[in-house]
Formats: sequence, C-alpha cells, structure tokens
Amino acid sequence: MRIKHKFASKMKTLATGTALAVAVLASGWVAVPQAIAAEKIKFYFPTSVQGRLAIIMKEVVAEYNKSQSDVKVIAVYTGSYAETGIKASAAMEAGNPPAVAMVGANNVLEFVQKKQIEPIASFLKADNKTSAEFLQDFWPGVRFNAMVNGELYAVPFQNSTPILYYNKDHFKEVGLDPDTPPANWKQLIEFGKKLVRKDGAKTTRYGLMFPQQVGYGNWILQGFVMANGGQYYNTEYPGEVYYNSPTTKGALQFYDDLAHKYGIMPDTVTPSSQVAADFFAGRTSMMIASTGALGNVRKNAKFKYGVGFVPGNVRNAVPVGGASMVIFKGQSEAQRAAAWKFVSWITSADQLGSWSRASGYFSPRKSSYDMDVMKDFIAKYPDAGVAVKQLKYTKPWYSTYNYLAVAQPMGDAFQAVITGKSSVTQAAAAAQAKADELLAPFNNVAGYPTK
Repeated sequence: MRIKHKFASKMKTLATGTALAVAVLASGWVAVPQAIAAEKIKFYFPTSVQGRLAIIMKEVVAEYNKSQSDVKVIAVYTGSYAETGIKASAAMEAGNPPAVAMVGANNVLEFVQKKQIEPIASFLKADNKTSAEFLQDFWPGVRFNAMVNGELYAVPFQNSTPILYYNKDHFKEVGLDPDTPPANWKQLIEFGKKLVRKDGAKTTRYGLMFPQQVGYGNWILQGFVMANGGQYYNTEYPGEVYYNSPTTKGALQFYDDLAHKYGIMPDTVTPSSQVAADFFAGRTSMMIASTGALGNVRKNAKFKYGVGFVPGNVRNAVPVGGASMVIFKGQSEAQRAAAWKFVSWITSADQLGSWSRASGYFSPRKSSYDMDVMKDFIAKYPDAGVAVKQLKYTKPWYSTYNYLAVAQPMGDAFQAVITGKSSVTQAAAAAQAKADELLAPFNNVAGYPTK
C-alpha cells in the first residue's frame, strides 16, 4: 500500500509539473520549483551510563535524517537524566520546548503533573490503535512507569535493571567457580570475603562496589530493599515512601556490614565512574551496575567477566530503570506529526534492537528478540540475555511527587551509613522525616493527613 501511495503521489506530481511547464512556456517566463523544507524539531537526550552513547545517539539521529526528507531532527545532548528533565521542563515554561525528549522513566509523572507532555493515545488514534494494543509488544516490567492514572504518556526506549558483573579470573584465583555468581546476600558476603586482598592494613582489592551517588545509588538501594522483601515507595500513590521501614533499614544494615563488619566494599562513597574504573583495573572483583553498562564492560574489560542476577535475600527483585520518549505540548500540528514520526521510528523493534546491541540496555519491545540479528547477537554475547531473563523479577522504578528532592534524604542516609557518620536507625528516621516534609504539600492537596 505504501509503495502504491508513493507511486500515485509521484504520478500526480508529474502530471501537475507537466501542466505547469506548458503554462510557463506559453507565458514566456520560466520558474524554478521550490523544494518543500523538512519540518525541523528539537530532540533532547541524556546519557546516564557512559559518554560514548551521546556520540552514538547523534549518529542514530543522523541516520534518521538521511533516511527521509520530511523531518529534520536536531539532537541536543542535555546531560544526565535529572539535568535533561530540568532543562526540558524549563524550556517548556519559557515557551520553547523540545518536540521530543528522552527522559528518565520515573520523571514522566512530574511532566504529567505540570501538564507539559502529550498523551500518546492522541497519536495512536491515527494508527487505529489503543494504548493497550500498542503496549502488547512491550515487556510488562517497562509499562508501569510509562503510564500515569491509567493513561500512556511515554514510549519506553532504553531500559535497564541492575545486574551483577564479576571478574572470572579473580573467582578462579580464590577457588570459586567462575561460572557461578553469588545467588543471595549470604553468598555475596562469603564470596566477597574471599575476594578481598590486603597489603597490611590497606585494602588493594575489594570484593564488591556499586554506584552510591544520589539517583543511581537510590535505584540500586531500591533493588536491595525489594530483595529484602519490602517496597521502597507506595506504587499505588506517589506521596508516600518507606525510608524507615524494617526492610529498608535491613538493606541499610547490609550496606553497613559490607563496608564496616566485613570490609568487602569501601567505607567511602563511590560514584559510578569510579566503580567502573576500579572494576576494569582489578581493584574490585564484583560490581553491581546497570545493564546499560554492558557495552562499556564488553569493550574495556581486559579479563574474562561474568554477568548474573543481583543477589536476593528473601526474594529476587530489581527495579526497572532507563528512559522513555515523550512529546511536549506547544507544538504546531506539523511538528506534532513530525515528532510522532520520529518517535515511531526510533522506538521500532529494529531500532531498539540496534540500540540494545550498541549500548547494553535491553530492548523494551519483545519483538526485537524475535529478529535473527538479535538472536545471533545473544548467541555470541550471552551476557546480553541476562537482563531479559531477570525481567520476571522486575518492579517499577520509584516515582514520587517531587522525586528529585525526595530522593536526596535517602541518598544522604545511605552515604552517611557507608561512611560511618550515622547509624542505620538515625539515618533512616532522618530520611523519612525529611521526605514526609517534602511530600506534605502534595498530601495536603490530596486530603491526606500529614505529620
């Protein structure tokens, strides 16, 4: 149908052009036909894991621009997920929003609250699809953060879970099976203790590291809390967090023990860049990081490495992370159409599969894994299939009112516990009190009693 349509369009254009030429020749003057300019739209995008993805994304956009002449996408790198959310929202308030932005999946709620983004259902109508039909091809674990109050506002693009990376050479060195990563917290401690190396009082190799900056660190902690049997926040109502619950305090105590009782991880705050550098340099034998780091590990690890599920305690559970595509309000009809055309292309099974292979994020579309090129890739790199296998244990990424501010108290709490500046009890109570204070205005509006 598409070929026939294009052919008919060309024939119509040819006929029109012929009639115009006859008229021009008869009048004695010659006009030069003007090409129709492509609709220009801005696209904000972040990188959360490694800088090289910013370069790859610009190459992807350049490929799209060359593939057709209707839309010209101007790609703008906007920093981290948090920075991109802030910049996109500010641009909207200033009356100059991007047409499309890739934003943290747990940032969608805030954009909806501010009435800044379009519901995706309005674009699906033209394709004669409902949101439910559209989402059938997406893994169940990625759907929750794309929805607000039962309505679809985002299209999942790059998704991740935390996974365990480990140095197989180190495992062999200490007598551990290099093909068997730790399955639970008890084994994580046992393996970690064996892997630690010291030079006198100085630790030269740690058993485990993971990112502990605010944001990334909260995401990792959420996984530990859920693995401990609890919930990090109220998934039914975004005005409540469980920072002072027994399961959260249990996860914080685990952090305390890893750093101070067993010495398996440093008693200093380690950002993601340091964790990766120490893993590549052999200064830690295991790390917990995003599946989005797989491409970086595959490229830079000069040793045999393995990938496994994040060890559980009373259960296996990990949060889904990553980013989604949203379309901002305030666009002309032509820009809206151009935005959806680009979003549809970049979130197709083919493009999502390609991005997964380049980055390490898993494709949120199930059909990407039905493609021969994806099957061949996973056969060659089995580590790429671990996150997909772990999907049955996924839970939504924490998403609350004012989530950036609400994340900070718990970020301060786990950093204080790791560095030994605060007890678990004090840190958890302080984080809960501050979060309750930050959430109070939203809860008051909702009519909920506040402390």
